[in-house]
Amino acid sequence: MDAPHGPDIDYDALRRLLAPAPGPAPSRGAGPSSADRTAAGELAVSVLRAVAEGRWSLAAVRHPLGFLCLPVLRDGARGVCVHLFGAGTGGDGSGDDGSGGGGSWGAGSGGDGGRGDAPLVHAHSWSLVSLVLFGRVTNHSVRVVDDPVAPTHRVYEVRSGPDGTDEVRGTTRFVRGIPDGSGHSTTGDVYVVRPGEFHATVVADGRPAATLVLGETQPGSKDMSLGLLSGEGHRSVREICGREETVVAVRAALRRIDEADG
Repeated sequence: MDAPHGPDIDYDALRRLLAPAPGPAPSRGAGPSSADRTAAGELAVSVLRAVAEGRWSLAAVRHPLGFLCLPVLRDGARGVCVHLFGAGTGGDGSGDDGSGGGGSWGAGSGGDGGRGDAPLVHAHSWSLVSLVLFGRVTNHSVRVVDDPVAPTHRVYEVRSGPDGTDEVRGTTRFVRGIPDGSGHSTTGDVYVVRPGEFHATVVADGRPAATLVLGETQPGSKDMSLGLLSGEGHRSVREICGREETVVAVRAALRRIDEADG
């Protein structure tokens, strides 16, 4: 019989392993030590193996942004997840090639503003620290400037309930979204996204990738996304994957991690 719980997760200890180095903004490649990143990665692998071997009945959740999420820990405002992108997960992150620029989110796009898939460019109400377990992940930063006269997008507020329901509501805020650089992260890299920073996280051509994600909700912050100027809000419920689909995706991720380590 599947066990209801997996490996013990100490959020604070894991956060210390992946915390950015203190002091001025680090140069590219600086940050957590190789040993700390390896330790965090090994914990993620232990979680995946527990699921793959039937020692933990953890079910993947299909995220509106196109990846599978394994909700490893929920502790009040804090949480730990493993995100699986690309082949075998039912989502590709975006279909963008990860080469830079604005991707598919340009003026008049960025999703349908509430009539289908969630808009691609979004901002979290929580701080995000992410370790790439395998693959290549690109974060396109977007600078948002209020512009009620000649806007390119409307800001939508996203409210997610504990039952997996997402409410996407249009606000009265109209803005211009301006590309503001891209950061590429590969196996073993750690990247940080701060609350309120608009960005689009994509993988190259739908190729598989996986990340270990730590998040902590910040009081007063909201989940937001960019969408069509005339879009309408919508309500959706996140799909919980069955046992077989979850295990197939997890085993595929473990094979990729083993290949990256080989």
